[in-house]
Amino acid sequence: MSPKLVTVKHDDVIAVVSLARPESRNVLNRDLVSGLLSVFASLKDDERVKGVVLTGEGKSFCAGADISEMARMTPAEAASLAELGQKLMFAVEKVGKPVVAAVNGHALGGGLELALACDLIVAAESAVFAAPEILLGIMPGFGGTQRLPRLIGKSRAKEMIFTGEQVSAGKAYDLGLVNRVFPADKLLDEAIQIVKTICNRGVLSLRVAKEIIDAGSGIDLATACLMERDAFALCFATHDQKEGMNAFIEKRKPRFTGR
Repeated sequence: MSPKLVTVKHDDVIAVVSLARPESRNVLNRDLVSGLLSVFASLKDDERVKGVVLTGEGKSFCAGADISEMARMTPAEAASLAELGQKLMFAVEKVGKPVVAAVNGHALGGGLELALACDLIVAAESAVFAAPEILLGIMPGFGGTQRLPRLIGKSRAKEMIFTGEQVSAGKAYDLGLVNRVFPADKLLDEAIQIVKTICNRGVLSLRVAKEIIDAGSGIDLATACLMERDAFALCFATHDQKEGMNAFIEKRKPRFTGR
């Protein structure tokens, strides 16, 4: 992978992953998708990294897939691209650590789908979101038709996908697509601080809660609650549970160790 495609910087236990192709508005071509896959595979195995911020360099978070690359594709090649894109989204979703998308500009098509694969989305006031594939005679292929309805509801997701219209950061917040909106010059610092705050909580319980939320969203409520029951009980076999509850009783700050 060329170092110009993706950069990774560390802020204490937080990895800041940046799409580094601002001259192309961070378009998700095959090389960039493969580069991100490599980065997230590495982060999953890196015990020093407790959380991740995903952002884009320049004025775009990610302007979507490479249209010039897709225009020449056969149906079989398009299926292969969708498979690769979906593999990336699952890699982001299953990295095992909290991931916050810091959307600094346009998040269009595959860029929107990339943000949807993260646990939280925070946006600059100037950020714009859209699923414009319908305007190109296609539809989302990297998981957007599935993750967007789960986040904002089926009817609102259909409106975004059926019209292809752009949504401002403020509107995205109202829809429940975005968790928080910040001035552009404060976005990255705020995103890093959010992840640091999350990572100061119980590491093991955080990881389990993330897995249960993600797994439970796709199954029936009764089965999901059984999964929650078992995961809840499992927390009571950890050092962090004892430390957290003793700290509460003793009126002090807990010292979680991830055990």
